[in-house]
Amino acid sequence: MTATTYRHADVDGFKVFYREAGRSGSPKLLLLHGFPSSSHMFRDLIPKLADRFHIVAPDLPGFGQSDMPSRDTFTYTFDNLANVIDRFTEVIGFDRFAVYVFDYGAPTGFRLALKHPERIAAIISQNGNAYEEGLSDGWNPIRAYWKDATPANREALRTLLTHEATVWQYTHGVPDAASVSPDGYSLDAFYLNRPGADEVQLDLFRDYRSNVALYPAFQDYFRTHRPPFLAVWGKNDPFFLPPGAEAFKRDMPDAVVRFFDTGHFALETHAAEIAAAISEFLVR
Repeated sequence: MTATTYRHADVDGFKVFYREAGRSGSPKLLLLHGFPSSSHMFRDLIPKLADRFHIVAPDLPGFGQSDMPSRDTFTYTFDNLANVIDRFTEVIGFDRFAVYVFDYGAPTGFRLALKHPERIAAIISQNGNAYEEGLSDGWNPIRAYWKDATPANREALRTLLTHEATVWQYTHGVPDAASVSPDGYSLDAFYLNRPGADEVQLDLFRDYRSNVALYPAFQDYFRTHRPPFLAVWGKNDPFFLPPGAEAFKRDMPDAVVRFFDTGHFALETHAAEIAAAISEFLVR
């Protein structure tokens, strides 16, 4: 039952693409990807966990194979991404589940936890931040856009959407860049080059400030509900720093924090190690 199938769900007229594996009666695990990727980032992880869990990995709205409606008909905010994924879980019958969050998947998944704490069985955060100290100086150009949304500040962020920038995200902090398959960043570059995708991503850069504004609410959720929590972190991430991983223990003293000698896209080099950590954590 470790074979992966590829499906689409109709979420109130919105087409959400997702990968699915495992038996339907097994404990449920929702995987949420980040920027600029898609559920493809979980291609190595899913087969390593599908014998024990019922796994679903959707593409967020505007990413991968999910719908990317016009900005005239859909406002690209993290609230709206979370609303679509929330309804997606209801459509496919994920009523209680563990959630794996990465990068953009973190503020998406944490919003689900705020809205439906009873549905969250556990959280695995892989370089998914919820603390100010976790944000590196690499966010400064985006912070400038938060403070002053001028056309010039928006245009300055287009360098983050280039093929070179995507390759850098995948390889920075990896001891041996030759260990990173080109498949992931090449597919991401393909999706980023679709007409209109650049403006969608610039809108989300702008709205990321809403995630930082919600950090106190996320932290209150952690303190109040104390979900079983595992942080698996690429310690050389240029965007989300190790102090952001350690900070989870401030609000959840029983949280488990594991660091790996790799970068932002830790699954590209450490899928086996992260799968083993997840299995040990969730089974316990």
